[in-house]
Amino acid sequence: MLKINYLAVIAAAIAAFVVGALWYSPLLFGRTYMEVRGLNPSALAEMKPRVGELVGEFVKNIVVAFVLAHFIARLGVRDWKGALQFGLWVWVGFQAMLLMGAVLHERMPLTLYAIHAGDALVKTLLMSIIVGVWRAK
Repeated sequence: MLKINYLAVIAAAIAAFVVGALWYSPLLFGRTYMEVRGLNPSALAEMKPRVGELVGEFVKNIVVAFVLAHFIARLGVRDWKGALQFGLWVWVGFQAMLLMGAVLHERMPLTLYAIHAGDALVKTLLMSIIVGVWRAK
């Protein structure tokens, strides 16, 4: 039976949630995100996400953190370097390439791709390190 630290899964989901909030905030890429989408960047500060969006985002992060923890345990990743390498491969092979489909088929602007892909990269690496290092005993 795989040993998964469920507390680490929750901590990774919370960390990813916080990173996402910062990533799309005016402090980082929120204004550029709004401009690329054709929205008024000055309205960013007043925008409040709906409760359902926040809950859905958190649940999504829990699922991703759990799946990462499952694969990390199965592969026997034992340290932060291995977790970092694993997270990078997951990001390149799945998230970056799946998002590229939107660029190719839906004409997503490359700037928007870079914002979303960067967010996915940081979250995936962070979650992989948390669940890869903080193992169940």
